[in-house]
Amino acid sequence: MVKQFDQRHRQSRRILIMGVSGSGKSTIGEAVAERTGCEYIDGDQYHPPENIEKMTNGEALTDEDRQGWLEALAELFAQHRRADESVMIGCSGLKRSYRDILRQGDPELVILFLDGDYDTILQRMEERQHFFSPQMLRTQFDTLQTPGPDEAISIDISKSFDNVIDQCVSELEALD
Repeated sequence: MVKQFDQRHRQSRRILIMGVSGSGKSTIGEAVAERTGCEYIDGDQYHPPENIEKMTNGEALTDEDRQGWLEALAELFAQHRRADESVMIGCSGLKRSYRDILRQGDPELVILFLDGDYDTILQRMEERQHFFSPQMLRTQFDTLQTPGPDEAISIDISKSFDNVIDQCVSELEALD
């Protein structure tokens, strides 16, 4: 039986689930959000059409391309914070400066980093349909500034799907 969070004793929190494309932000994020009883938002839905077009064409986004998108996600975190509501947003958050923008929406932002190696993630990307080109994965790994334990909770995604979900939920429960 799947253990659910006890909602009566839990404070609201804003959670960023981050990692390179193909690390499982959407799939894992949706499952963890369901288990923890919070809303899940796929940050990719907030990319402007120009960004999606660039990525579809195999072009890496620049910091300038990402700025407005990150600010929009930070505002989502801020809205949920003001409403004292929990939310989990999936966003690559590749650089510390990007995560700093997101933390402007909630200085207490909890970050779950879906940590996996290039070969594992490439294999997963080749098995699914996504606007993001697998060839862009190398660019994401080159850009990634891996968050340390002072910034994020690292989740090993080489385990089974259920194990990864359990690990995420356990880490969030430990914060209460």
